[in-house]
Amino acid sequence: MMPAVQGPMYMDTPLGMISTPMYETGKKDPFTLEASKMALSHNAFIRGFNSIYQQAPRVPAVDKADFVGYCIAWHDCVEAHHRYEETTFIPSVNKAAGQTGLMQAAIEEHALFHDGMERFKKYLLKEGMRFSAAELLAIMSSFQEALHSHFKAEPSLIVELAQHSTPEHPIDILTIADSAIRKQLTLGLVVNTLPVFYLNMNYAEFEDGMWDGVFPAFKGPSKALLTKGVPMWHSKRWRFSSCSPEGKVKNLAF
Repeated sequence: MMPAVQGPMYMDTPLGMISTPMYETGKKDPFTLEASKMALSHNAFIRGFNSIYQQAPRVPAVDKADFVGYCIAWHDCVEAHHRYEETTFIPSVNKAAGQTGLMQAAIEEHALFHDGMERFKKYLLKEGMRFSAAELLAIMSSFQEALHSHFKAEPSLIVELAQHSTPEHPIDILTIADSAIRKQLTLGLVVNTLPVFYLNMNYAEFEDGMWDGVFPAFKGPSKALLTKGVPMWHSKRWRFSSCSPEGKVKNLAF
C-alpha cells in the first residue's frame, strides 16, 4: 500500500501571528492576561484564514465539499467571536466601569471587514464545490488587511481598560469574559464550529509553549473531548486545520 501523501507544513502566511502582551511585557495582571487570551484567540482565527488561503488552490474536486464546510465553519467562528464581544463582553465592561463607549474602536473595526466576510460566506454557499480558488482568494484578499489590523489592535484595548477600573467601579475582566463566553455557547456552536478554533491553536509551541494548559485551560478528559471527541462529527472538515489535537503545527491536508 502506498503511503498517504501529505500536504506541505502549515506556514504563517499571508497573515502573521500576534505576540501576546504577557509574553512581550512579562506582566501578569488580569487585564494583561485577558488581552493575551484575546491575542491567542485571534491567532487561531489567523491560522484558520491562512490554512484556507494556502489550501484552496490545491484541494482536489472530490474534497471540495468538505473544504467548503471548513471555510464556512471558520467564518461562523469569527462571526460568533465578534457577536460575543458586541452583545455581551463590551456592554458588560461598560456597565462595570459606569461608562459608555469603551472599546468602541473595536466595534468600528468590525464594520471594516464585515462585508468582505459576508461575501466570502455567500460565495461559498452559492458555488459550493464549484468554487474557484482564484475568486475565493480574491475575496479573502479584499478584507485581510482590515481583519488582521483589528486582530493586532484589540488586545491593547483590553490592556488599557485597567485605567478605567476604580474602587468605585471595579472591572473584573476575567469574570466578565468568562461569563460572556458561556452565554454564547450552544450545542450547535460546539459541534459545528468550535473545532476550527481549537484545531488552529498552536498552544504547545507558540511563545516557547508558555500557554500549554493555560489557554485553552483544558486538561485531561476535557481536552480530549474538545480536540478529539467533538471533531469526530464532521471529521472530514477538520482535517484542513493547521494544528494537531496536541496543539502543534502540522502538515496541511493538501
